[in-house]
Amino acid sequence: MALHAGGELSRKVGAGLDPCGALQLSIELGAGERAEIVWFLGQTAGSEQARLLLDRYRGADVNVLLREVTSRWDDLLGVVQVHTPERTTDIFLNRWVLYQTLVCRVWARAAFYQLSGAYGFRDQLQDVMALSVAAPDVTREHLLRAAARQFVEGDVQHWWHPPSGRGVRTRISDDLLWLPYAVIQFLEVTGDMTVLDEMVSFLEGPALAEGQHESYFEPRVSQTSATLFEHCARALDRSLVVGSHGLPLMGTGDWNDGMSRVGQQGRGESVWLGWFLHTVLWEFAKVAAQRGERARAETWRLHVSALKAAIERDGWDGEWYRRAYFDDGTPLGSAADPECRIDSIAQSWGVISGAADPDRGARAMAAVEQHLVSRRDGLIRLLTPPFDQMSRDPGYIKGYVPGVRENGGQYTHAAVWTVLAFAALGEGDKAGELFCLLNPVHRVSSRASVQRYKVEPYVVAGDVYGEPPHVGRGGWTWYSGAAGWLYRAGMEWMLGFRLRGATLSIDPCVPRHWPGYSIRFRYHSATYNIAVENPRHVSRGVTLVELDGKQIISRDHIPLVKDGEHHLRIELG
Repeated sequence: MALHAGGELSRKVGAGLDPCGALQLSIELGAGERAEIVWFLGQTAGSEQARLLLDRYRGADVNVLLREVTSRWDDLLGVVQVHTPERTTDIFLNRWVLYQTLVCRVWARAAFYQLSGAYGFRDQLQDVMALSVAAPDVTREHLLRAAARQFVEGDVQHWWHPPSGRGVRTRISDDLLWLPYAVIQFLEVTGDMTVLDEMVSFLEGPALAEGQHESYFEPRVSQTSATLFEHCARALDRSLVVGSHGLPLMGTGDWNDGMSRVGQQGRGESVWLGWFLHTVLWEFAKVAAQRGERARAETWRLHVSALKAAIERDGWDGEWYRRAYFDDGTPLGSAADPECRIDSIAQSWGVISGAADPDRGARAMAAVEQHLVSRRDGLIRLLTPPFDQMSRDPGYIKGYVPGVRENGGQYTHAAVWTVLAFAALGEGDKAGELFCLLNPVHRVSSRASVQRYKVEPYVVAGDVYGEPPHVGRGGWTWYSGAAGWLYRAGMEWMLGFRLRGATLSIDPCVPRHWPGYSIRFRYHSATYNIAVENPRHVSRGVTLVELDGKQIISRDHIPLVKDGEHHLRIELG
């Protein structure tokens, strides 16, 4: 075997070049002879490690090794398998998108457009929520990893590089809240309350000075440690400060980092963050009360009530909810604005949180459908119109070309939340339609759509361009937090599959024309074959649950056992 460079290869390597390695092996075969060639491709820190690996695998049965690898992936990606009337939905939910979430987002933390290998505090916490059923150990491990990146004051590193831990301390306001949010979801799915008592160290480092927006440094691991519950509680306690409208402070960005100058002076407020904080406080107050932290639980519940009142009073714009307030008190995301008149996440999370006035929530989502959903272009835009000439500076989002990424394109992460909101409203037809619209498999249904989309159809793209001449062109692929959310949108919010410790809940919201669907779920050594029937062509509403031929009363908590073959029949009506 020899390294071979053909006539078209330059034999040059280095930064900015496009090197190619070519392996060539010449063999001769007589009549009826067969030969098997096995190539070993890999990467190690040095030549000695490479030789050790080669010695190890040269003596192994590679076919056995391949079967072991295949079996491992089957065990992980085959925990839940679905069969629906939409073949593209089956292709997407069965294996593809969960693989993207684990391999790209959690393990590699790198892709064609994102090469850093860093952890983002909010990023991977959202990703691992999609793995809570198939790989709960991965989720649990990351909850503790993320908690260890919290400073004693309660704020967190926005991102950090392992193994040194060097990263950036910022004034971004939502990062720290994703820890308690992800912990709540993990507790619901697994029932593993012991994770709350795991002891985790804090970080220590210089606090941001007045007027300083961020600082990159390597923090010290503190000698102070606390339970995971306390880490979550400190994050919530730190998030209770509000501005003049009673809304949470925006800081140098909430979920949308690009809105980095809306509240950089410390007075700007976020309507979206109000909905999100409402959600986290309400649910974590229950956890606190169960642990005897009654004073904290009561403080958080009172803040929840104040938030709801403030958003309905100063967040409502007449037909939808505003997005934020600038430092000087000027609203953003109002019908009076020439740019960013409406932003989707302030509408979707009002519904997802369950906190918005029901009539207003429905009207807000109708506005999203009218202004941000474009069936002609196959897009759900984040906001419209894009930032371009606006006199006020919302931040670096304005540096993007109009229609690209967060600036008026489809930012898929937020677009998935639109699907969740319509499902929460019980609008299965719209949820199903928009889920299909976001499914990348649909982006390559014709030669013309392939030429327009231009990127891989087998992974979720983080964004799709929204303005001419590039409407419908895919942006960042692979490295997108939308992958895990889109998996959960299909599995949990549409098909209604929710594991709750040792019980199962099936609460679908599906298109009315679906006659039904099925799910095969592996639970320990048991297999559950779930058939959901829709004879009356409704979107939601379970009327009958039969487990192994026997009708059961509890539709929300179907008991599970750890072995055997079981059949679950559910009827909608």
